Amino acid sequence: MHRLNRQRVVIRTLGVATAVALAATATACGPQKSESKGPAASSPAASTPASPSAQDNKPGDASPSASASASGSPSASASASQVKYLMAEGTEDDNVRELQARLKQLGMFGATPTGFYGSKTIAAVKAFQTKHQLTVSGSVDDATWKKVQSASKKPTAEEMSPTTNQVDAPDARCMKGRVMCISKESRTLAWMIDGKVVSTMDVRFGSENTPTREGEFQVGWKAKDWVSTIYHTPMPYSMFFSEGQAVHYSSDFAARGYAGASHGCVNVRDKAKLSALYDQVKVGDKVVVYW
Repeated sequence: MHRLNRQRVVIRTLGVATAVALAATATACGPQKSESKGPAASSPAASTPASPSAQDNKPGDASPSASASASGSPSASASASQVKYLMAEGTEDDNVRELQARLKQLGMFGATPTGFYGSKTIAAVKAFQTKHQLTVSGSVDDATWKKVQSASKKPTAEEMSPTTNQVDAPDARCMKGRVMCISKESRTLAWMIDGKVVSTMDVRFGSENTPTREGEFQVGWKAKDWVSTIYHTPMPYSMFFSEGQAVHYSSDFAARGYAGASHGCVNVRDKAKLSALYDQVKVGDKVVVYW
């Protein structure tokens, strides 16, 4: 009989521990000091790791210099192997942001400048090199960079760092039903109903240590005035979609922009837009987070 009582006590203890752990997980979001430098950020901008070539989602602001150079090889020849690239796949700095802004002026880069050299930048550089009869490598050597500079003008601050991100093409899973369609590539959230975009807003993701999960989810529950019980930070207009991860307003994001990151949640900096979205979204609505 005593043995049975001890077993019941152990079971109750385990049950309480599990409940506490789940509650902690459900309130785990909060701001971090700096944005992730890896592909999990996000991100991105944000976030299970994706291949570097799939990302163009990091901030920066300056002009290119040789200090940010990288080596590459457009062919297997010995002479080609000596080519020095100023920017190439995986480069993440202010120089890339200027490159993207200049290519955008020329109609060859359709996304918001991010400062990260990913697949979109590679494609834009290849298109530019082809048009101007340069070696088509997808990376920027001295000849390519000089040609880009001569063909475009010095980008303005707004061109380099637009105040509003350009919405990415929606994922196929966003085309049916009521969906918060969240792109790590463009760092945007599009509220869509039956394939039509109703509203959009900028978003920020977790760091590489606390990545925002990718995939298809549902809104599990909502809390208008939630406060994280782990980080003790306000999470207004929280819409939880994956354990402790939620879409919510972040005053830190509003103040510091992409200089920070969340602990996994999808941060929104426009409180008015998110308030309106919160009133429209229902428990059970779809959430898609994708590159």
